[in-house]
Amino acid sequence: MRLNEIVFTDAKPVEGYGPGFFRIGGQVVHGPVTAGPDGTKTWGGYEDVEALLGFAGQVDVLFLGTGAEIGHIPDALRDALEEVGIGVETMASPAACRTYNVLLSEGRRIALALIPV
Repeated sequence: MRLNEIVFTDAKPVEGYGPGFFRIGGQVVHGPVTAGPDGTKTWGGYEDVEALLGFAGQVDVLFLGTGAEIGHIPDALRDALEEVGIGVETMASPAACRTYNVLLSEGRRIALALIPV
């Protein structure tokens, strides 16, 4: 029997990050970024709720990286995401990158939103 890896999304792993940037799937993105089933895109930060709501129906969990340290996200953002069925896990951006990569490799329905370190 031959088994082939099947990929159902355009999601790419996080390969690196540094002050003000992320490298995801070979692409360097400066500033806040999202990564998920539709690929990698720049993000407007916590006020850009619509970009994150676009993951509704595609993902079960959004890992939200708050920068170098863990921080709180606005209650309105969390409420809006949970209302459309997206669970939110908030953590420091480095931890969010690592967690996203592990679960992405398992084929989970996840997305990532990151504030730079």
